[in-house]
Amino acid sequence: MKQTKLGLKENWRQFTLLVIINAFVGGMIGLERSILPQIAEVEFHIAAKTAILSFIIVFGIVKAITNYLTGKWANKIGKKNLLTIGWLIGIPVPFVLMYADSWNWIVAANILLGINQGLAWSSTVMMKIDLVGEKQRGFAMGLNEFAGYIAVAVVAFLTGWIASHYGLRPYPFYIGIVLAFLGFFGSWLFVKDTKHHIAQETTTSKVPRLNKVFWETTWKNKNLGSVTQAGLINNLNDGMAWGIFPILLLSKGFSIAEVGIVTAIYPAVWGIGQLFTGRLADYFCKKDLLFLGMLLQGIALIVLVFAQTMSHFIFLSAILGFGTAMVYPTFLATVAENTHPTDRANSLGVFRFWRDLGYAIGAIITGVIADAFGVNASIMLIGLLTIGSAVVIVYRMRCIDNHSVKIWHWITHRQQKDGTSCKHKTNFSVRTEGTGMPLPIAGVLG
Repeated sequence: MKQTKLGLKENWRQFTLLVIINAFVGGMIGLERSILPQIAEVEFHIAAKTAILSFIIVFGIVKAITNYLTGKWANKIGKKNLLTIGWLIGIPVPFVLMYADSWNWIVAANILLGINQGLAWSSTVMMKIDLVGEKQRGFAMGLNEFAGYIAVAVVAFLTGWIASHYGLRPYPFYIGIVLAFLGFFGSWLFVKDTKHHIAQETTTSKVPRLNKVFWETTWKNKNLGSVTQAGLINNLNDGMAWGIFPILLLSKGFSIAEVGIVTAIYPAVWGIGQLFTGRLADYFCKKDLLFLGMLLQGIALIVLVFAQTMSHFIFLSAILGFGTAMVYPTFLATVAENTHPTDRANSLGVFRFWRDLGYAIGAIITGVIADAFGVNASIMLIGLLTIGSAVVIVYRMRCIDNHSVKIWHWITHRQQKDGTSCKHKTNFSVRTEGTGMPLPIAGVLG
């Protein structure tokens, strides 16, 4: 019997296939990102922000529950089977979005989309973590989320462009038909399950088992609880961005094509940034990355209230995207390093349950506040909540990896090296004091 090996290099074929599959998963979200709020107002004459955001509320709740169940079922049903089922359920989504004659059908499509995303995205995340083992989880999650959110950005831009030239329906949703069938057949015919990789890692893992996975992941475990609350707040502000950004931009006189550009910038920077931030999560203390990322998001959202021009919105969307890029792969890598391989799928399911419930909570809060006090008030509130999440990380979370580098220590160490550069050439592979580990910039650029 062929020995199962862990590592990105050792499993690059399956890993690459899963990255491509996850790009298809992200593209399904991109279908709605720039044009669904306009469809609600233009074709179905829905004015209330809470009603318009109902599709996000339903999507968030359904995806959150599906995430949890995917974690519970992963070791029983098999991750490949769950991935394939997720794509099968996603196939009707673009057809319903194209031909829906009432808003209730749009909401129904988002129930199917939530199940598709919960099963498919969760499965690809778990399988990639299984394949790479302990050493490159951050980089693996960076690649995974990069593929997914670049696809969100590309499809959001394309649907906005197509809608501006050919109308809101049906043409923008043709992209979804292609994505759904490619995702289904790719998963069914070519993806292999990773149960043997889990068995291999279980024999060497030193991480203790969790007593009560749901409650430990939700709050009781300080590291896992800190990550979970941050994940919820992160998607809370993403749910706001998804629903309110198009409405805000249209209210300021921007065209549908311009809305498509701005709504694409945010996930594009988010996606591309994760190629670097995922790698950094393997070197730097994850607490530092999570704190800085959440703080940056909160500041960007508050400043967004005062934006007026296209360049303002593009710049702030990019800042918001980079802050999100700092935390997204780090969330998943942190959950993985704090859980035993046997508990990992379940714990990831719990984390992703709370994280994606943030979509629904964010849409509800945003809609209620926007209807009562205006869009700017809702954005300001979400920004303050995001900064509050960063404060929780500072006070609750700890770095458990003895080889990780504190960002502040790395900065001060660089300054010390720069101060002596006249005598000695700075070497990017110099080892950080007390860690015996190369500075991360060499790993990122190499």
